[in-house]
Amino acid sequence: MKATHSPKNIGASFRDPSGFIFKENGVIYRQVNESYKDDYNILMSSGLFERLIKDGFMVNHKEVKTDKLVKPAYKVIKPDQIPFISYPYEWCFSQLKDAALLTLRIQLLAMEYGMSLKDATAYNIQFIGGKPVFIDTLSFEKYEEGKPWVAYRQFCQHFLAPLALIAHVDLRFGTLSRDYLDGIPLDLAAKLLPGKTKFSLKLGTHIHMHARSQEKHSGTVSEKQERSYNLSKRRLVAILSSLESAVNSLHLPKQKTVWGEYYDDTNYTSKSFKHKEDTISRWITSVKPKSVWDSSGNDGHFSRLASEKKIATVSADIDPVAIEKSFLTSKAEDDKYLLPILLDFTNPSPGTGWANDERESFFERGHFDLSLCLAFIHHLAIANNLPLSNIAEVYAKQSKYLIIEFVPKKDSNTMRLLSDREDIFPGYTTADFEKDFSKYFQIKDKVSVLKSHRTLYLMKRK
Repeated sequence: MKATHSPKNIGASFRDPSGFIFKENGVIYRQVNESYKDDYNILMSSGLFERLIKDGFMVNHKEVKTDKLVKPAYKVIKPDQIPFISYPYEWCFSQLKDAALLTLRIQLLAMEYGMSLKDATAYNIQFIGGKPVFIDTLSFEKYEEGKPWVAYRQFCQHFLAPLALIAHVDLRFGTLSRDYLDGIPLDLAAKLLPGKTKFSLKLGTHIHMHARSQEKHSGTVSEKQERSYNLSKRRLVAILSSLESAVNSLHLPKQKTVWGEYYDDTNYTSKSFKHKEDTISRWITSVKPKSVWDSSGNDGHFSRLASEKKIATVSADIDPVAIEKSFLTSKAEDDKYLLPILLDFTNPSPGTGWANDERESFFERGHFDLSLCLAFIHHLAIANNLPLSNIAEVYAKQSKYLIIEFVPKKDSNTMRLLSDREDIFPGYTTADFEKDFSKYFQIKDKVSVLKSHRTLYLMKRK
């Protein structure tokens, strides 16, 4: 590996004394420090790494030679590249649940090979389509009989607490982890959960009792002391099984949301819908993008026009029910190319953590060959009062090509948005739309959707 310019360290890994992640020429690498040498060698020689790869639980890697080692260094590895890095606060309920179950399966499997996970952060999981995969090679350490699982509290904060809050309180609690990068504090989760969960054998133990224990011993018991408690392997396996049972007992409550049933109530005829599908599919084929972002993905119907062509596709939507449906479809169909994520376009995931650099903002992570903006522009411009020129500028920054559907005022859905408010949008016309977007894009093609007032546009950034 020979650099053409200095490698860029990735902010999320700077706290780890075992090594760090860096990017060089757009490729992600990980340095293994000398301090992690023994554990790394156990991981690679014990058969655990080979087993994790065989079972599809972990991202594979290759060791590479480089002159860019930063002392104290042992090795540099090049992991298989993840198409798009997403964060737990961008996941739906089932994504978080699958990530939790994978973490527990890996811990149980690691113990069979004499190792243990030293941390259980949700950020160690990424999704390739509908499948979670573990990405942190340096999270394993030699298992010592009698020692408790040092990552127990972190697992409860990162996985069990948010899952319980979503299942028992409200769908929107999934985004709370954006404010708590090290997981939702257990005392907070215990206060927010309904009283009946205190009497649950699983949640009562792993959240309520755990929270009380933390509060009781706060400032008196160090992590090092906690690790000194004697816990047999059999007892630890029982605790892990109990956590697995607790996660499996949680289910998404049936709730109706604004966009969860969107395609059951559209103003398209079947011919209009098919015409829209065919036009978009044809344009995707003509553009030949390597990556696609559907900024109003809903349940992923139109996003799959790209993923079915084996194009890495991020399908974003603000509605947790819609994203849940999209993810479950991807999982059932074993779609390796479609990643559904929760995202509010008007308030996207920001840069967070130390110096706002530990977790990159969505727009820092998300640069695509093609963006889709379908049945969405009227919500941005009218429901959210966003000027058309501002919307055009954002799409131009994120993608080379844009397929966008203009929904005029005479469309019944736009009329619905204006039904209970004053029309203060004289500039929301087809002519103004084309003028404002033409500042940033060249209009390559446009098609009127059959039996509708809508128009589809294919644009290329200037």
